[in-house]
Amino acid sequence: MNFIFKKIGIVGKYNSHNLAAPMGRLIHFFEKNELYFVLDPKSAAAVPATSAQIVQIEEMGQYVDVVVVLGGDGTLLSAARSLLGQKVPMLGINLGQLGFLTDIPSQHLEEELIKVLHGHFVEEKRSLLETEIWRDNKMISRHFALNDVVLTKGAQGSMIELEVSVDERFVYSLRADGLIAATPTGSTAYALSSGGPIIHPELQATVLVPICPHTLSNRPIVLSERSKIEVVLQKGKGSFANFDVQDHMALESDDRLIISHAKEQVTLLHPVTHDYYAMLREKLRWGTKL
Repeated sequence: MNFIFKKIGIVGKYNSHNLAAPMGRLIHFFEKNELYFVLDPKSAAAVPATSAQIVQIEEMGQYVDVVVVLGGDGTLLSAARSLLGQKVPMLGINLGQLGFLTDIPSQHLEEELIKVLHGHFVEEKRSLLETEIWRDNKMISRHFALNDVVLTKGAQGSMIELEVSVDERFVYSLRADGLIAATPTGSTAYALSSGGPIIHPELQATVLVPICPHTLSNRPIVLSERSKIEVVLQKGKGSFANFDVQDHMALESDDRLIISHAKEQVTLLHPVTHDYYAMLREKLRWGTKL
């Protein structure tokens, strides 16, 4: 068959009891169509024995044309971070609850996959945030996030105090439970539940959303993708930053976080029937009678 993708990587939600059946169907589908495919080690360990090559996800881009992710949005977020810089598109098959990013239902995986492999798909670029953490005038770590960067209070529960600047211009001092810097992708996640706006992915913007601010007039603000955001932790014992809720960093007073849009982007593939607004209506239950 004349497929435009002939080498496929498979990444699954390895700790899910729902993985084995759809993974088995996926492997059978690729074998039936004589397609080359590889598995990451954790996914391979979760399914019956297969002759497929095992490849670390951080190296998968060297072997494949596309990566199929079996799981929920969290699985795709994790895969996107591991594949960063490899310039390989991802296609999500939903085994989770919401599925904002993994938009192919598992019960339809064969019929949708065959269309994508023949070139019938919509390609979409999603932006990432890059965060540098500086301490004592030295950069101590760098992190990437497809959804959001979240600064939050520690276990003691007291508010933290932050100073926020954009492009070296002071914006505000903030006393709150925390602060979210979200991409358009992340605007429908934690940022939305904290009162932030939904941002269409084509805007390539960043939204800053305070979490339970002491001053109620501290509202979300949407910034250009060219903006460089600096957040200084002034007070907040035990506070930390997390990146897509998958990578965490403990913070100390006077730590500086420099947040900007990364040069790298994530490429997602959707079925041709993909409709962003229909997806919002379905996932957020707009118009549903209570």
